[in-house]
Amino acid sequence: IKVRFQWTYPIVFSRHDPKVLYVGGSRLFRSTDEGESWTAVSPELARRAPETMEASGGPITKDQTGVETYAVIFAFDESPVTKGVLWVGTDDGLLWLSRNAGASWENVTPRSVGEFSRVSAIEPSHFDAGTAYVAANRYQLGDKQPLLFKTTDYGKSWTKITTGIAPDHFLRVVREDPTRRGLLFAGTERGVYVSYDDGLGWKSLQKNLPHVPVHDLRIKDADLIAATHGRSFWILDNISALRQLTPQVVAKPAHLFTPERVMRSDWGGGFFALLAMLTGGAGAGTNPPGPALFQYQLASPNQVVTLDILDGAGKTVAHFTSDADPDTFADSVANFGKPPAPPDFEELFSRAPRPPRVPNKAGINSFAWDLRYPQAVRFEGMIFWAAGTNGPIAPPGTYTVRLSAPGVTESKSFVVAKDPRADVTDADIRAQFDLLIAIRDKTSEANNAVRMVRNMREQVGDRAPRFSGASAQEFRKLSGEMIGQLSGHEEAVYQVRNQSMEDPLNFPVKLNNQIASLGETVGSGNFRPTKQAREAFSSLSVDLAKQTAGVKKSLDSYLPRLNELLKAAGLPPLVPSTDEVKKHGPKVAM
Repeated sequence: IKVRFQWTYPIVFSRHDPKVLYVGGSRLFRSTDEGESWTAVSPELARRAPETMEASGGPITKDQTGVETYAVIFAFDESPVTKGVLWVGTDDGLLWLSRNAGASWENVTPRSVGEFSRVSAIEPSHFDAGTAYVAANRYQLGDKQPLLFKTTDYGKSWTKITTGIAPDHFLRVVREDPTRRGLLFAGTERGVYVSYDDGLGWKSLQKNLPHVPVHDLRIKDADLIAATHGRSFWILDNISALRQLTPQVVAKPAHLFTPERVMRSDWGGGFFALLAMLTGGAGAGTNPPGPALFQYQLASPNQVVTLDILDGAGKTVAHFTSDADPDTFADSVANFGKPPAPPDFEELFSRAPRPPRVPNKAGINSFAWDLRYPQAVRFEGMIFWAAGTNGPIAPPGTYTVRLSAPGVTESKSFVVAKDPRADVTDADIRAQFDLLIAIRDKTSEANNAVRMVRNMREQVGDRAPRFSGASAQEFRKLSGEMIGQLSGHEEAVYQVRNQSMEDPLNFPVKLNNQIASLGETVGSGNFRPTKQAREAFSSLSVDLAKQTAGVKKSLDSYLPRLNELLKAAGLPPLVPSTDEVKKHGPKVAM
Protein backbone atom coordinates (compact mmCIF):
# COMPACT_ATOMS: atom_id res chain seq x y z
CA ILE A 1 0.00 0.00 0.00
CA LYS A 2 1.33 3.40 -0.94
CA VAL A 3 0.64 6.13 1.57
CA ARG A 4 0.42 9.72 0.41
CA PHE A 5 1.95 12.40 2.61
CA GLN A 6 -0.11 13.18 5.66
CA TRP A 7 0.61 14.35 9.19
CA THR A 8 1.30 11.41 11.49
CA TYR A 9 1.23 11.38 15.26
CA PRO A 10 1.99 8.30 17.37
CA ILE A 11 4.89 6.11 16.29
CA VAL A 12 4.98 3.12 18.64
CA PHE A 13 6.81 -0.19 18.76
CA SER A 14 4.76 -3.20 19.78
CA ARG A 15 5.13 -4.02 23.46
CA HIS A 16 5.38 -7.71 22.56
CA ASP A 17 7.38 -7.82 19.32
CA PRO A 18 10.23 -5.36 18.68
CA LYS A 19 9.98 -6.04 14.95
CA VAL A 20 6.46 -4.61 14.80
CA LEU A 21 6.05 -0.85 14.44
CA TYR A 22 2.79 1.10 14.42
CA VAL A 23 2.19 4.60 13.09
CA GLY A 24 -0.99 6.63 13.19
CA GLY A 25 -2.41 8.81 10.46
CA SER A 26 -5.98 8.84 9.27
CA ARG A 27 -5.67 5.08 9.72
CA LEU A 28 -3.44 2.88 11.85
CA PHE A 29 -0.56 1.34 9.90
CA ARG A 30 1.79 -1.48 10.82
CA SER A 31 5.26 -2.40 9.55
CA THR A 32 7.24 -5.58 10.17
CA ASP A 33 10.27 -4.67 8.05
CA GLU A 34 11.58 -1.52 9.73
CA GLY A 35 9.34 0.78 7.73
CA GLU A 36 10.16 -0.54 4.28
CA SER A 37 6.47 -1.27 3.78
CA TRP A 38 3.25 -0.56 5.65
CA THR A 39 -0.10 -2.29 5.99
CA ALA A 40 -3.29 -0.54 7.06
CA VAL A 41 -4.78 -2.34 10.08
CA SER A 42 -7.80 -0.09 10.57
CA PRO A 43 -10.39 1.84 8.56
CA GLU A 44 -10.68 5.62 8.81
CA LEU A 45 -11.22 6.03 12.55
CA ALA A 46 -11.79 9.76 12.96
CA ARG A 47 -15.07 11.64 12.57
CA ARG A 48 -13.88 13.41 9.42
CA ALA A 49 -16.47 16.18 9.91
CA PRO A 50 -16.32 18.42 6.81
CA GLU A 51 -16.16 21.62 8.86
CA THR A 52 -12.91 20.45 10.46
CA MET A 53 -11.24 19.36 7.24
CA GLU A 54 -10.93 22.72 5.55
CA ALA A 55 -7.77 24.78 5.44
CA SER A 56 -7.31 27.19 8.34
CA GLY A 57 -5.87 30.68 8.40
CA GLY A 58 -6.16 33.47 5.85
CA PRO A 59 -7.16 35.61 4.22
CA ILE A 60 -3.59 36.73 3.50
CA THR A 61 -1.88 33.40 4.17
CA LYS A 62 -2.79 29.93 5.33
CA ASP A 63 -1.32 28.38 8.47
CA GLN A 64 -1.23 24.80 7.23
CA THR A 65 1.90 23.35 8.80
CA GLY A 66 0.08 20.08 9.39
CA VAL A 67 -0.68 20.31 13.07
CA GLU A 68 -3.97 22.04 12.26
CA THR A 69 -5.16 19.03 10.26
CA TYR A 70 -8.05 17.26 11.93
CA ALA A 71 -9.30 13.69 11.59
CA VAL A 72 -6.15 11.80 12.50
CA ILE A 73 -5.12 9.31 15.14
CA PHE A 74 -3.56 11.30 17.97
CA ALA A 75 -3.01 8.58 20.60
CA PHE A 76 -2.22 4.88 20.32
CA ASP A 77 -0.87 2.07 22.47
CA GLU A 78 -0.92 -1.70 22.82
CA SER A 79 -1.78 -3.54 26.02
CA PRO A 80 1.35 -4.62 27.92
CA VAL A 81 -0.65 -7.59 29.21
CA THR A 82 -2.14 -9.10 26.05
CA LYS A 83 -0.64 -8.95 22.58
CA GLY A 84 -2.90 -7.51 19.90
CA VAL A 85 -5.14 -5.46 22.23
CA LEU A 86 -4.88 -2.07 20.50
CA TRP A 87 -6.26 1.26 21.74
CA VAL A 88 -6.67 4.24 19.39
CA GLY A 89 -7.79 7.80 20.13
CA THR A 90 -8.43 10.53 17.55
CA ASP A 91 -8.01 14.27 17.70
CA ASP A 92 -11.74 14.79 17.13
CA GLY A 93 -13.05 12.84 20.09
CA LEU A 94 -13.30 9.13 19.24
CA LEU A 95 -11.82 6.12 21.02
CA TRP A 96 -11.46 2.71 19.40
CA LEU A 97 -10.42 -0.76 20.55
CA SER A 98 -9.26 -3.84 18.69
CA ARG A 99 -8.77 -7.10 20.55
CA ASN A 100 -7.48 -9.04 17.55
CA ALA A 101 -4.47 -7.00 16.34
CA GLY A 102 -6.57 -4.77 14.09
CA ALA A 103 -8.74 -7.36 12.33
CA SER A 104 -11.85 -5.64 13.72
CA TRP A 105 -12.54 -2.47 15.69
CA GLU A 106 -15.10 -1.34 18.27
CA ASN A 107 -16.03 2.27 19.04
CA VAL A 108 -15.63 2.58 22.85
CA THR A 109 -15.78 6.37 23.14
CA PRO A 110 -16.82 7.58 26.63
CA ARG A 111 -20.16 9.38 26.40
CA SER A 112 -19.01 12.35 28.47
CA VAL A 113 -15.77 12.99 26.60
CA GLY A 114 -17.50 15.53 24.35
CA GLU A 115 -17.53 15.90 20.58
CA PHE A 116 -14.30 17.03 18.98
CA SER A 117 -12.28 16.59 22.17
CA ARG A 118 -8.67 15.62 21.50
CA VAL A 119 -7.75 12.21 22.90
CA SER A 120 -4.30 13.20 24.07
CA ALA A 121 -3.00 9.98 25.63
CA ILE A 122 -4.03 6.38 26.23
CA GLU A 123 -2.39 4.32 28.97
CA PRO A 124 -3.26 0.60 28.88
CA SER A 125 -2.86 -1.00 32.29
CA HIS A 126 0.22 -3.05 33.12
CA PHE A 127 -1.89 -5.37 35.28
CA ASP A 128 -5.13 -6.05 33.36
CA ALA A 129 -5.76 -6.10 29.62
CA GLY A 130 -9.27 -4.71 30.02
CA THR A 131 -8.16 -1.67 32.02
CA ALA A 132 -7.03 1.56 30.41
CA TYR A 133 -6.76 5.26 31.25
CA VAL A 134 -7.51 8.02 28.76
CA ALA A 135 -6.57 11.73 28.90
CA ALA A 136 -8.39 14.20 26.66
CA ASN A 137 -8.71 17.98 26.36
CA ARG A 138 -10.97 20.61 24.83
CA TYR A 139 -8.97 23.82 25.38
CA GLN A 140 -9.08 24.67 21.67
CA LEU A 141 -12.86 24.80 22.03
CA GLY A 142 -12.61 27.22 24.96
CA ASP A 143 -13.15 24.49 27.57
CA LYS A 144 -10.30 23.92 30.04
CA GLN A 145 -11.93 21.27 32.21
CA PRO A 146 -9.76 18.21 32.97
CA LEU A 147 -10.92 15.09 31.14
CA LEU A 148 -9.57 11.83 32.49
CA PHE A 149 -11.32 8.46 32.21
CA LYS A 150 -10.80 4.87 33.33
CA THR A 151 -12.27 1.59 32.10
CA THR A 152 -11.90 -1.89 33.55
CA ASP A 153 -14.07 -3.74 30.99
CA TYR A 154 -12.47 -3.02 27.62
CA GLY A 155 -14.30 0.29 27.22
CA LYS A 156 -17.83 -0.95 27.78
CA SER A 157 -18.12 1.54 30.63
CA TRP A 158 -16.02 4.51 31.71
CA THR A 159 -15.52 6.42 34.97
CA LYS A 160 -14.38 10.03 35.06
CA ILE A 161 -11.47 10.30 37.56
CA THR A 162 -10.56 13.96 38.04
CA THR A 163 -11.28 14.63 41.74
CA GLY A 164 -8.49 16.80 43.12
CA ILE A 165 -7.30 18.20 39.78
CA ALA A 166 -7.82 21.96 39.44
CA PRO A 167 -10.85 22.77 37.26
CA ASP A 168 -8.79 24.61 34.64
CA HIS A 169 -5.80 22.23 34.54
CA PHE A 170 -6.72 20.36 31.39
CA LEU A 171 -5.07 17.00 30.76
CA ARG A 172 -2.18 16.21 28.48
CA VAL A 173 -1.12 12.72 29.61
CA VAL A 174 -1.75 9.98 32.16
CA ARG A 175 0.66 7.18 33.13
CA GLU A 176 0.35 4.14 35.38
CA ASP A 177 3.24 2.99 37.55
CA PRO A 178 4.30 -0.42 36.25
CA THR A 179 5.10 -1.83 39.70
CA ARG A 180 2.39 -0.54 42.06
CA ARG A 181 -1.18 -1.02 40.90
CA GLY A 182 -3.29 2.09 41.39
CA LEU A 183 -0.38 4.55 41.43
CA LEU A 184 -1.08 7.04 38.63
CA PHE A 185 0.60 10.21 37.38
CA ALA A 186 -1.13 12.89 35.32
CA GLY A 187 0.48 15.65 33.28
CA THR A 188 -1.64 18.78 32.92
CA GLU A 189 -1.33 22.26 31.46
CA ARG A 190 0.01 23.45 34.82
CA GLY A 191 2.07 20.60 36.21
CA VAL A 192 1.92 17.04 37.54
CA TYR A 193 -0.56 15.24 39.81
CA VAL A 194 -0.35 11.88 41.57
CA SER A 195 -3.05 9.41 42.65
CA TYR A 196 -2.46 6.56 45.08
CA ASP A 197 -5.97 5.06 44.73
CA ASP A 198 -6.35 4.38 41.01
CA GLY A 199 -7.66 7.84 40.22
CA LEU A 200 -10.27 8.23 42.94
CA GLY A 201 -8.38 11.25 44.25
CA TRP A 202 -5.46 13.34 43.01
CA LYS A 203 -2.80 15.44 44.75
CA SER A 204 -0.39 17.95 43.27
CA LEU A 205 3.15 16.65 42.74
CA GLN A 206 4.50 20.04 41.73
CA LYS A 207 7.42 20.43 44.18
CA ASN A 208 9.99 22.61 42.34
CA LEU A 209 8.60 21.91 38.86
CA PRO A 210 7.62 25.15 37.09
CA HIS A 211 3.93 25.69 36.39
CA VAL A 212 4.34 24.59 32.81
CA PRO A 213 2.50 22.28 30.38
CA VAL A 214 3.58 18.68 30.87
CA HIS A 215 2.98 17.00 27.52
CA ASP A 216 4.32 13.57 28.41
CA LEU A 217 5.39 11.46 31.38
CA ARG A 218 7.49 8.31 31.39
CA ILE A 219 8.63 6.00 34.16
CA LYS A 220 12.10 4.52 33.78
CA ASP A 221 13.02 2.10 36.56
CA ALA A 222 12.29 4.24 39.64
CA ASP A 223 12.48 7.67 37.99
CA LEU A 224 9.58 9.79 36.74
CA ILE A 225 10.49 11.86 33.66
CA ALA A 226 8.40 14.84 32.58
CA ALA A 227 8.58 16.36 29.10
CA THR A 228 7.42 19.96 29.33
CA HIS A 229 6.49 22.54 26.73
CA GLY A 230 9.11 25.27 27.05
CA ARG A 231 11.02 24.12 30.15
CA SER A 232 12.84 21.04 28.84
CA PHE A 233 12.94 17.69 30.68
CA TRP A 234 12.56 17.23 34.42
CA ILE A 235 13.24 14.08 36.44
CA LEU A 236 11.82 13.12 39.80
CA ASP A 237 14.55 10.80 41.05
CA ASN A 238 13.48 7.60 42.74
CA ILE A 239 9.73 7.30 43.25
CA SER A 240 10.13 4.14 45.33
CA ALA A 241 8.78 6.00 48.38
CA LEU A 242 5.61 6.88 46.47
CA ARG A 243 5.27 3.22 45.50
CA GLN A 244 5.39 2.19 49.16
CA LEU A 245 3.41 5.07 50.67
CA THR A 246 0.24 4.03 52.51
CA PRO A 247 -1.98 5.60 55.21
CA GLN A 248 -0.38 3.22 57.71
CA VAL A 249 3.08 4.54 56.83
CA VAL A 250 1.97 8.16 57.19
CA ALA A 251 0.53 7.39 60.65
CA LYS A 252 3.89 6.13 61.97
CA PRO A 253 6.28 8.53 63.75
CA ALA A 254 9.03 7.41 61.36
CA HIS A 255 9.29 4.90 58.54
CA LEU A 256 12.19 3.77 56.37
CA PHE A 257 11.25 2.82 52.81
CA THR A 258 12.89 -0.17 51.13
CA PRO A 259 15.69 1.18 48.90
CA GLU A 260 15.99 0.41 45.22
CA ARG A 261 18.77 -1.74 43.82
CA VAL A 262 21.89 0.43 43.50
CA MET A 263 24.21 0.51 40.51
CA ARG A 264 27.86 0.72 41.54
CA SER A 265 29.13 3.71 39.62
CA ASP A 266 30.62 7.16 40.10
CA TRP A 267 27.92 9.80 39.65
CA GLY A 268 30.14 12.75 40.42
CA GLY A 269 29.79 14.30 36.97
CA GLY A 270 33.45 15.24 36.58
CA PHE A 271 35.18 18.61 36.46
CA PHE A 272 32.70 20.37 34.20
CA ALA A 273 29.77 19.43 36.45
CA LEU A 274 31.75 20.88 39.35
CA LEU A 275 32.49 24.01 37.34
CA ALA A 276 28.79 24.38 36.50
CA MET A 277 27.96 24.12 40.19
CA LEU A 278 30.48 26.80 41.14
CA THR A 279 29.41 29.20 38.40
CA GLY A 280 25.69 28.84 38.93
CA GLY A 281 25.22 26.16 36.28
CA ALA A 282 23.17 28.32 33.92
CA GLY A 283 21.58 26.06 31.34
CA ALA A 284 23.21 22.95 32.76
CA GLY A 285 21.35 19.93 34.00
CA THR A 286 22.26 18.31 37.29
CA ASN A 287 23.24 14.75 37.95
CA PRO A 288 21.13 12.45 40.12
CA PRO A 289 21.81 12.92 43.84
CA GLY A 290 23.82 9.72 44.12
CA PRO A 291 23.84 6.02 43.38
CA ALA A 292 22.16 5.09 46.68
CA LEU A 293 19.09 7.12 47.64
CA PHE A 294 17.43 6.41 50.98
CA GLN A 295 13.94 7.72 51.67
CA TYR A 296 12.08 7.88 54.95
CA GLN A 297 8.90 9.40 56.36
CA LEU A 298 8.86 11.57 59.50
CA ALA A 299 5.64 12.58 61.23
CA SER A 300 7.20 15.62 62.90
CA PRO A 301 10.17 17.85 61.98
CA ASN A 302 13.47 18.65 63.70
CA GLN A 303 14.04 15.23 65.24
CA VAL A 304 17.56 13.90 65.70
CA VAL A 305 17.82 11.34 62.90
CA THR A 306 20.75 9.10 62.04
CA LEU A 307 21.44 6.76 59.14
CA ASP A 308 23.97 3.97 59.36
CA ILE A 309 25.18 1.84 56.46
CA LEU A 310 26.27 -1.70 57.33
CA ASP A 311 28.00 -4.26 55.14
CA GLY A 312 27.02 -7.91 54.76
CA ALA A 313 28.88 -8.81 57.97
CA GLY A 314 27.01 -6.19 59.98
CA LYS A 315 30.03 -3.86 60.25
CA THR A 316 29.27 -0.14 60.06
CA VAL A 317 30.48 1.34 56.79
CA ALA A 318 29.26 4.92 57.21
CA HIS A 319 27.36 7.02 59.75
CA PHE A 320 25.36 10.19 59.07
CA THR A 321 23.34 12.43 61.36
CA SER A 322 20.95 15.36 61.24
CA ASP A 323 23.06 17.17 63.85
CA ALA A 324 25.07 20.10 62.51
CA ASP A 325 28.74 19.53 61.73
CA PRO A 326 30.76 21.49 64.33
CA ASP A 327 32.99 23.13 61.71
CA THR A 328 30.02 24.07 59.55
CA PHE A 329 28.28 25.54 62.60
CA ALA A 330 31.39 27.52 63.56
CA ASP A 331 31.66 28.88 60.00
CA SER A 332 28.01 29.90 59.97
CA VAL A 333 28.37 31.73 63.31
CA ALA A 334 31.53 33.52 62.19
CA ASN A 335 29.89 34.65 58.94
CA PHE A 336 26.45 35.46 60.32
CA GLY A 337 25.04 38.55 58.64
CA LYS A 338 27.76 38.67 55.99
CA PRO A 339 27.01 38.32 52.28
CA PRO A 340 27.88 34.89 50.87
CA ALA A 341 31.47 34.60 49.77
CA PRO A 342 32.27 33.69 46.14
CA PRO A 343 33.42 30.12 45.45
CA ASP A 344 37.00 29.53 46.54
CA PHE A 345 38.84 26.93 44.45
CA GLU A 346 41.75 26.78 46.89
CA GLU A 347 39.49 25.87 49.78
CA LEU A 348 37.28 23.60 47.68
CA PHE A 349 40.13 21.36 46.55
CA SER A 350 42.18 21.39 49.73
CA ARG A 351 39.79 20.69 52.57
CA ALA A 352 37.57 17.73 53.18
CA PRO A 353 33.96 18.20 52.12
CA ARG A 354 31.58 18.87 54.96
CA PRO A 355 29.74 15.69 55.93
CA PRO A 356 26.24 15.66 54.45
CA ARG A 357 23.49 16.19 56.97
CA VAL A 358 20.52 13.88 57.23
CA PRO A 359 17.37 15.94 56.54
CA ASN A 360 14.67 15.86 59.20
CA LYS A 361 11.65 17.73 57.88
CA ALA A 362 8.12 16.45 58.30
CA GLY A 363 7.03 14.22 55.42
CA ILE A 364 9.20 12.28 53.00
CA ASN A 365 12.94 12.92 53.26
CA SER A 366 15.71 11.72 50.95
CA PHE A 367 19.39 11.17 51.65
CA ALA A 368 21.98 10.20 49.04
CA TRP A 369 25.03 8.05 49.78
CA ASP A 370 27.84 8.13 47.25
CA LEU A 371 28.77 4.49 48.09
CA ARG A 372 32.14 5.58 49.43
CA TYR A 373 33.70 4.30 52.60
CA PRO A 374 34.97 6.95 55.07
CA GLN A 375 37.85 9.02 53.79
CA ALA A 376 41.41 9.13 55.08
CA VAL A 377 42.44 11.40 57.94
CA ARG A 378 43.30 14.95 56.86
CA PHE A 379 44.84 17.96 58.55
CA GLU A 380 44.31 21.69 58.30
CA GLY A 381 45.99 23.38 55.34
CA MET A 382 46.86 20.09 53.60
CA ILE A 383 47.61 20.41 49.87
CA PHE A 384 47.88 17.37 47.61
CA TRP A 385 48.79 17.13 43.96
CA ALA A 386 46.86 14.63 41.78
CA ALA A 387 45.55 12.95 44.90
CA GLY A 388 42.75 13.03 47.41
CA THR A 389 41.52 11.35 50.56
CA ASN A 390 38.24 9.80 49.38
CA GLY A 391 37.45 6.34 50.62
CA PRO A 392 36.91 3.57 48.05
CA ILE A 393 33.53 2.77 46.51
CA ALA A 394 31.71 -0.10 48.20
CA PRO A 395 32.13 -3.42 46.36
CA PRO A 396 29.10 -5.32 45.06
CA GLY A 397 27.05 -7.06 47.71
CA THR A 398 24.12 -6.83 50.09
CA TYR A 399 24.11 -3.94 52.55
CA THR A 400 21.76 -2.61 55.22
CA VAL A 401 20.62 0.93 55.93
CA ARG A 402 19.45 1.62 59.48
CA LEU A 403 17.27 4.61 60.40
CA SER A 404 17.23 5.81 64.02
CA ALA A 405 14.79 8.44 65.22
CA PRO A 406 13.31 9.08 68.68
CA GLY A 407 11.64 5.82 69.68
CA VAL A 408 12.07 4.22 66.25
CA THR A 409 14.78 2.06 64.68
CA GLU A 410 14.19 0.42 61.30
CA SER A 411 16.53 -1.42 58.96
CA LYS A 412 16.18 -2.35 55.29
CA SER A 413 18.58 -4.30 53.09
CA PHE A 414 19.59 -3.26 49.59
CA VAL A 415 21.87 -4.58 46.87
CA VAL A 416 24.85 -2.80 45.36
CA ALA A 417 25.21 -4.29 41.88
CA LYS A 418 28.22 -4.23 39.60
CA ASP A 419 28.10 -1.74 36.76
CA PRO A 420 27.13 -3.88 33.73
CA ARG A 421 29.48 -1.81 31.58
CA ALA A 422 32.48 -2.96 33.61
CA ASP A 423 34.26 -5.99 32.12
CA VAL A 424 35.57 -7.18 35.48
CA THR A 425 34.79 -9.93 37.97
CA ASP A 426 33.56 -9.45 41.52
CA ALA A 427 36.86 -10.95 42.71
CA ASP A 428 38.78 -8.29 40.77
CA ILE A 429 36.69 -5.51 42.32
CA ARG A 430 37.21 -7.00 45.77
CA ALA A 431 40.98 -7.13 45.25
CA GLN A 432 40.93 -3.50 44.15
CA PHE A 433 38.78 -2.52 47.14
CA ASP A 434 41.08 -4.28 49.61
CA LEU A 435 44.14 -2.46 48.24
CA LEU A 436 42.32 0.88 48.24
CA ILE A 437 41.33 0.39 51.88
CA ALA A 438 44.97 -0.36 52.70
CA ILE A 439 46.09 2.76 50.82
CA ARG A 440 43.47 4.85 52.61
CA ASP A 441 44.61 3.57 55.98
CA LYS A 442 48.26 4.15 55.10
CA THR A 443 47.40 7.71 54.04
CA SER A 444 45.70 8.18 57.42
CA GLU A 445 48.80 6.81 59.14
CA ALA A 446 50.98 9.32 57.31
CA ASN A 447 48.66 12.24 58.02
CA ASN A 448 48.31 11.23 61.66
CA ALA A 449 52.09 11.38 61.95
CA VAL A 450 51.96 14.98 60.71
CA ARG A 451 49.14 15.77 63.12
CA MET A 452 51.08 14.24 66.02
CA VAL A 453 54.14 16.36 65.26
CA ARG A 454 52.06 19.50 65.00
CA ASN A 455 50.13 18.67 68.15
CA MET A 456 53.39 18.18 70.05
CA ARG A 457 54.78 21.43 68.66
CA GLU A 458 51.64 23.19 69.88
CA GLN A 459 51.97 21.65 73.36
CA VAL A 460 55.63 22.65 73.64
CA GLY A 461 54.76 26.15 72.50
CA ASP A 462 52.15 26.32 75.23
CA ARG A 463 54.41 25.08 78.05
CA ALA A 464 57.68 26.85 77.28
CA PRO A 465 56.59 30.44 78.08
CA ARG A 466 55.16 29.25 81.39
CA PHE A 467 58.52 27.98 82.69
CA SER A 468 60.73 29.97 85.03
CA GLY A 469 63.90 29.27 86.92
CA ALA A 470 66.80 26.94 86.19
CA SER A 471 64.65 24.21 84.63
CA ALA A 472 63.35 26.56 81.93
CA GLN A 473 66.65 26.51 80.06
CA GLU A 474 66.83 22.72 80.12
CA PHE A 475 63.24 22.40 78.97
CA ARG A 476 63.81 24.74 76.05
CA LYS A 477 66.99 22.91 75.04
CA LEU A 478 65.51 19.41 75.16
CA SER A 479 62.17 20.35 73.64
CA GLY A 480 63.97 22.23 70.85
CA GLU A 481 66.01 19.15 70.02
CA MET A 482 62.89 16.98 70.03
CA ILE A 483 60.86 19.35 67.85
CA GLY A 484 63.80 19.59 65.45
CA GLN A 485 63.85 15.82 65.02
CA LEU A 486 60.08 15.61 64.74
CA SER A 487 60.04 18.40 62.14
CA GLY A 488 62.52 16.46 60.03
CA HIS A 489 60.18 13.46 59.98
CA GLU A 490 57.21 15.75 59.26
CA GLU A 491 59.03 17.21 56.26
CA ALA A 492 59.77 13.72 54.97
CA VAL A 493 56.10 12.80 55.20
CA TYR A 494 54.52 16.05 53.93
CA GLN A 495 55.70 18.97 51.78
CA VAL A 496 55.50 21.68 54.43
CA ARG A 497 56.39 24.47 51.99
CA ASN A 498 53.03 24.12 50.23
CA GLN A 499 50.93 27.23 50.73
CA SER A 500 48.75 27.20 47.60
CA MET A 501 47.51 24.74 45.02
CA GLU A 502 50.31 25.64 42.60
CA ASP A 503 53.16 25.00 45.05
CA PRO A 504 53.49 21.26 44.28
CA LEU A 505 54.72 22.37 40.84
CA ASN A 506 57.75 23.89 42.57
CA PHE A 507 58.27 21.62 45.56
CA PRO A 508 58.38 17.82 45.26
CA VAL A 509 55.52 15.84 46.77
CA LYS A 510 56.33 13.73 49.78
CA LEU A 511 55.24 10.36 51.17
CA ASN A 512 51.64 11.06 52.12
CA ASN A 513 50.96 12.61 48.72
CA GLN A 514 52.67 9.73 46.92
CA ILE A 515 50.61 7.16 48.80
CA ALA A 516 47.34 9.03 48.20
CA SER A 517 48.22 9.50 44.53
CA LEU A 518 48.71 5.76 44.19
CA GLY A 519 45.14 5.40 45.44
CA GLU A 520 43.90 7.69 42.68
CA THR A 521 45.62 5.47 40.10
CA VAL A 522 44.42 2.18 41.56
CA GLY A 523 40.84 3.49 41.83
CA SER A 524 40.69 5.18 38.44
CA GLY A 525 38.61 2.41 36.86
CA ASN A 526 37.15 -1.03 37.36
CA PHE A 527 40.13 -3.39 37.23
CA ARG A 528 42.29 -5.66 39.37
CA PRO A 529 45.32 -3.85 40.81
CA THR A 530 48.51 -4.35 38.87
CA LYS A 531 51.65 -5.98 40.22
CA GLN A 532 53.42 -2.63 39.94
CA ALA A 533 50.75 -0.94 42.08
CA ARG A 534 51.22 -3.50 44.83
CA GLU A 535 54.99 -3.16 44.68
CA ALA A 536 54.71 0.63 44.85
CA PHE A 537 52.47 0.39 47.88
CA SER A 538 54.88 -1.96 49.65
CA SER A 539 57.82 0.33 48.94
CA LEU A 540 56.01 3.45 50.12
CA SER A 541 54.83 1.63 53.24
CA VAL A 542 58.42 0.74 54.13
CA ASP A 543 59.51 4.37 53.67
CA LEU A 544 56.66 5.62 55.81
CA ALA A 545 57.41 3.09 58.54
CA LYS A 546 60.93 4.56 58.86
CA GLN A 547 59.50 8.02 59.46
CA THR A 548 56.79 6.96 61.92
CA ALA A 549 59.37 4.88 63.79
CA GLY A 550 61.58 7.96 63.94
CA VAL A 551 58.71 9.99 65.42
CA LYS A 552 58.16 7.36 68.07
CA LYS A 553 61.87 7.13 68.86
CA SER A 554 62.14 10.89 69.37
CA LEU A 555 59.11 10.97 71.64
CA ASP A 556 60.33 7.99 73.65
CA SER A 557 63.74 9.60 74.04
CA TYR A 558 62.72 13.06 75.16
CA LEU A 559 59.27 12.91 76.76
CA PRO A 560 60.25 11.18 80.05
CA ARG A 561 62.71 13.94 81.05
CA LEU A 562 60.54 16.76 79.66
CA ASN A 563 57.54 15.56 81.63
CA GLU A 564 59.68 15.30 84.80
CA LEU A 565 60.53 18.98 84.37
CA LEU A 566 56.88 19.86 83.71
CA LYS A 567 55.71 17.94 86.76
CA ALA A 568 58.24 19.67 88.99
CA ALA A 569 57.01 23.02 87.65
CA GLY A 570 53.38 22.09 88.23
CA LEU A 571 52.58 22.18 84.50
CA PRO A 572 50.60 19.67 82.42
CA PRO A 573 52.63 16.89 80.80
CA LEU A 574 53.28 16.54 77.08
CA VAL A 575 50.95 13.83 75.78
CA PRO A 576 51.39 12.33 72.29
CA SER A 577 48.15 12.87 70.36
CA THR A 578 46.91 12.96 66.79
CA ASP A 579 44.20 15.46 67.71
CA GLU A 580 44.33 18.36 65.32
CA VAL A 581 44.97 21.79 66.76
CA LYS A 582 42.87 24.23 64.76
CA LYS A 583 44.43 27.52 63.80
CA HIS A 584 42.17 30.54 64.16
CA GLY A 585 42.43 34.06 62.85
CA PRO A 586 43.36 35.01 59.26
CA LYS A 587 42.47 32.48 56.60
CA VAL A 588 45.28 30.07 55.81
CA ALA A 589 45.87 29.42 52.10
CA MET A 590 45.29 25.75 51.54
